[in-house]
Amino acid sequence: MHILDRIEEIVAAACLSVMTILAFANVVARYVFSASFSFSEEITTYLFVLLSLLGTAIAARRRAHLGLTILTDVVSPKVRRIFHIIGYLFAVAFTGAIFYYGIRMVLSQRQLHQVTANMQWPEWIFGSFVPIGALFAAIRFVQVLIEEIRETVEKGGEN
Repeated sequence: MHILDRIEEIVAAACLSVMTILAFANVVARYVFSASFSFSEEITTYLFVLLSLLGTAIAARRRAHLGLTILTDVVSPKVRRIFHIIGYLFAVAFTGAIFYYGIRMVLSQRQLHQVTANMQWPEWIFGSFVPIGALFAAIRFVQVLIEEIRETVEKGGEN
């Protein structure tokens, strides 16, 4: 999955770079020319959605998500692993639902010929960022879930 790692990181870096450049250019245009780019907020918002979902995937891959450890700190390692498996199952279900409903949203946007407010581009182009990002996140949560299950099986009855 090394290629998936690179895709996530490159797309996330590109999103962040474009967002930064657009926001900076818009601020300069506003203060120097007393006018702003009407499309910059629109593009920045859509890229933020993709960046957030890719960040979720990257954090899942690194097992770096924030978590509430009040319960897992006071239970045995075996129970802790079970809690992790349950949490990853919920994460897979949640990102799977975002993917599913994201696809439905994109199909609806195409069918209704919706366009963006400022640029008048087809809305489905940017709407597709939701299922694409959710797919990356779901793949990563499935990978981590499988790893967690393997570790639990390998450790067996250890406490």
